[in-house]
Amino acid sequence: MAVTKSAKKAIRQSARRRKRNLVYKNRIKKLIKEFRALVSSQKITEAGKLLPEIYSALDKAAKVGVIKKNNASRKKSRLAKMIGKK
Repeated sequence: MAVTKSAKKAIRQSARRRKRNLVYKNRIKKLIKEFRALVSSQKITEAGKLLPEIYSALDKAAKVGVIKKNNASRKKSRLAKMIGKK
């Protein structure tokens, strides 16, 4: 366990940041799962309406540093591609 005052503070900070980061990640996961379910059930228009919301969540996560910018771009590209194929 942490001994110094600064190490204890670092533990508190990382716990707080982890909680905040998980909010972003879980939101992205939930939206993508919902999107893929819509695409697989051939509901392309509903999936298309969900796409801007997913883009927004990905961009915010990238801006804050939860995921990298290229990771967000890759996910957006692959999701858009899924709609194009169907």
